[in-house]
Amino acid sequence: MADLATLLADCAATVDKTMDLLLPQPDDAEARLFEAMRYSCQAGGKRLRPFLVMQCAALFRVDKRCAARVAAAVEFMHTYSLIHDDLPAMDNSDTRRGRPSCHKQFDEATAILAGDALQALAFEILSAPETHADPNVRIELVKELSQAAGGHGMCGGQMIDLLAEQQEAEMNIGAITRLQRLKTGEMFAFSSVAGAVLGKGSYRSYMALHNFAQEFGLAFQISDDLLDAEGDPEKTGKPVGQDAAAGKATFVSILGAERARAQAHLLIEQAVHALDVFDEAADPLREAARFVVDRTN
Repeated sequence: MADLATLLADCAATVDKTMDLLLPQPDDAEARLFEAMRYSCQAGGKRLRPFLVMQCAALFRVDKRCAARVAAAVEFMHTYSLIHDDLPAMDNSDTRRGRPSCHKQFDEATAILAGDALQALAFEILSAPETHADPNVRIELVKELSQAAGGHGMCGGQMIDLLAEQQEAEMNIGAITRLQRLKTGEMFAFSSVAGAVLGKGSYRSYMALHNFAQEFGLAFQISDDLLDAEGDPEKTGKPVGQDAAAGKATFVSILGAERARAQAHLLIEQAVHALDVFDEAADPLREAARFVVDRTN
């Protein structure tokens, strides 16, 4: 089996090629919109969510082209969230992955529209026959992603985050855990269970991947909090110390760095244990889980 770095690079290359094919390149009046969409999608990144899609789909021997389309849809949805997160009304971040964020490179209105269009494109891809021959599978994918991204998922978590910043919501460790399960964890969960949906896996395998992703997502967020508190801006590609400057409640601000780091490692071990049903076939997922808590960007 190839090492994790190779697997991540291969996945990124596959998904980037798929996204390039799926993103239109018109030369008419809306060309600026697609330029902004491409600019944000081509900013790089670890492509962890697409990696989860591809690896989990491989557990069920799903056709790689179908899995890559779902992985691209996930990355389009994730990119939309990053574009909107960076806006002045949200996190007000001028940089993303080491270069100007979308609204700084273009303008706020174009950034909003680029995010909206990427979200719509994600659902367009999932609903297309090329993604899966069975319409019931396509409907299930659309339903699962809409729930992961909507009011009881990513958007709901972002709303709680905004209220917390405005000190309109009491934040303790339980509240922060719920916030991050919604804001971050649900998209990781979709990325993982999509493989079981595509492969028509058993309920047991679906739940194993869901449980894995829930712990994985929380550990990933704790790692993000640690990077904001202790990271190197040259490696992270974005400013650090923003959470503390904004007085934002995070795992690190409540638990302290060492306890937060220990909690992340505990979560990852629980995530790895959830994969026992797949034996050695899930080793790349186990490696990715352990990578999450040791990353520097």
